Amino acid sequence: MNPIETILEKYPVAIVDGALATELERRGCDLNDALWSAKVLMEQPELIHQVHLDYFNAGADLAITASYQATVEGFARRGLNRDAAIDLMKKSVQIAQAARDEFWSDEKIALIRARPLIAASVGPYGAFLADGSEYRGDYGLTEQELIDFHRPRVEALIASGADLLACETIPCLIEAQALVKLLSEFPNTFAWFCFSAKRMSIYAMAKKYQIVRNGWNNFHRLWRSESIAHPPLYIPSLIREIKRNTNKPVIVYPNSGEVYDPIANTWHGETSCDAFGKQSKEWFENGAVIIGGCCRTTPDHIREVRNWARGKHGLI
Repeated sequence: MNPIETILEKYPVAIVDGALATELERRGCDLNDALWSAKVLMEQPELIHQVHLDYFNAGADLAITASYQATVEGFARRGLNRDAAIDLMKKSVQIAQAARDEFWSDEKIALIRARPLIAASVGPYGAFLADGSEYRGDYGLTEQELIDFHRPRVEALIASGADLLACETIPCLIEAQALVKLLSEFPNTFAWFCFSAKRMSIYAMAKKYQIVRNGWNNFHRLWRSESIAHPPLYIPSLIREIKRNTNKPVIVYPNSGEVYDPIANTWHGETSCDAFGKQSKEWFENGAVIIGGCCRTTPDHIREVRNWARGKHGLI
């Protein structure tokens, strides 16, 4: 059984956590680094634990691990051998599990909340390159080369006992196909796929989802969902377009609405937790049933989602 179904059977919405990397930056970490949040796995894992715990307390049903940019090749650039890299990938799951267990140890919480799940992040090949190609997908690699690249991390994250995988910000069809083929080797593993909608028309994206969904038909143990990664403004129309092309659950966790300047490595604009909460309710009304936040969102943003999604049940 897909583990998220246990939450959706109890509540109309499953709540995903918010940003990890930018939240770590808010707490003093310097992530101007090709490893991004994976750097903190080596240096200050206790901060990752605390961020996960804060999101659980804010209302998150799912925590996404600090493995988005964790790869054998990336850690090798820091002088770590394969075994050490694999151990760090597993550690990303173990940290989230420990935070979940600490949160769940409160008997009062266990009486009124669903037991949170751990989604192990699998970032695209371009995240390892750290050159922006994670949003373009112009790697020039074959499907088999992408399978070979992703295999060590996928194997490590599954071995660590993660509840499911979060294949995130996938920018191109060939990488999605590579991951689907790789996951078919692990019949008891569930995953969600999240695509970047940047630079795509809604029509083109809908076609892309339909193609990928058809490719999943033989993988009955792989949880099949449709998801998007994009600023909040365009989420409702994207959800509607996806819903016209599939009956699979839709997951959305966009950024805060601020705009990133890749040249200056800075964010611009303002975000309101209250506005994010109101927008997230609109996403639900348009068909999304798994909702969270990405870059620049905080536990307060997730708390606003919790307030409308669970407030009527009187739950924390």
